[in-house]
Amino acid sequence: MRIALDAMGGDFAPAVPVTGAIEALSELPASCQIQLIGREADVRAELDKHDVSQDRLLVIDAGEVIEMNEKPLAAIRGKRRSSIRVGLELQKAGESDAFISAGNTGAVMAASTLFLGLHPGVDRPAIAALFPTAGKPALVLDAGANVDCSPRELRGFAHIGSVYARDVLGRSDPSVGLLNIGEEEEKGNEAVRNTYELLANDPGIRFVGNVEGRDILSGACDVTVCDGFVGNVLLKFYETVAHLFRGLLEREMEQSVLRGDGMRRVFKVLDYSEYGGAPLLGVRGVSIICHGRSPSRAIKNAIGVALQSVESKLNQHIAAEFASRESVT
Repeated sequence: MRIALDAMGGDFAPAVPVTGAIEALSELPASCQIQLIGREADVRAELDKHDVSQDRLLVIDAGEVIEMNEKPLAAIRGKRRSSIRVGLELQKAGESDAFISAGNTGAVMAASTLFLGLHPGVDRPAIAALFPTAGKPALVLDAGANVDCSPRELRGFAHIGSVYARDVLGRSDPSVGLLNIGEEEEKGNEAVRNTYELLANDPGIRFVGNVEGRDILSGACDVTVCDGFVGNVLLKFYETVAHLFRGLLEREMEQSVLRGDGMRRVFKVLDYSEYGGAPLLGVRGVSIICHGRSPSRAIKNAIGVALQSVESKLNQHIAAEFASRESVT
């Protein structure tokens, strides 16, 4: 297996992506290779700082970088040797099995859609983000790929989210909730009400009804569906609250006897880097989007997510899900 990693993506590239790749090697199968894509001289200089075998690390030169403030589509078309474009073209050509980037999110989405394409029946891809709960993490999609979504598109997200929950999260019969301002069926705007009707009448989805924001962290369902505007606001709000809560705990516990394994477990649950990256679901391939401020641990975990997505045959199962349901396609 070959996993392509954007070595120039993120606020701390190439140091963080290279370190994350090295940290991942010990947990990957011996047959797995990581392709580090970026400015070759910069990537090799970073590799030389580490005393590690480079047998399973392949550097692929890509001399251009798409900056965070660039317009995604124009940058993808104009910078043909950018690390994002080169990485996804490798997957399109069958020379890589997955792509990971902490770079320009819009550019990753645009290039993934352009070069990998969408599964038949999938109208739009969705970013799927994991949220911690008191039990197992919950999946929320869309977390930012689409500001406006039709009821049909939201139903599609419910299907691809269910497949991901089964294949990658290990939920045998995943439950799906629709994010709304109340539990009652008649709540919400017209798009949400129409989506409720579609989900309630879709035999391929275990729909549990409307869920509110508070229900996500309580683990009320395995998959929560919403448009990308709401999902992204929710994600950014959680990240801020988690960071604030962690900081307050650390400050208060500095001299407390309660510091120890229990608190470390709490910090781990709150840390977004433990979940690696968010997959862009619906494209005909594996594309993982990481936070621009991701530390090396997040990159390492994102590589694990990519590996699991490929090994579980996630894309084949998403294709089969839509091919078998005329109501979706």
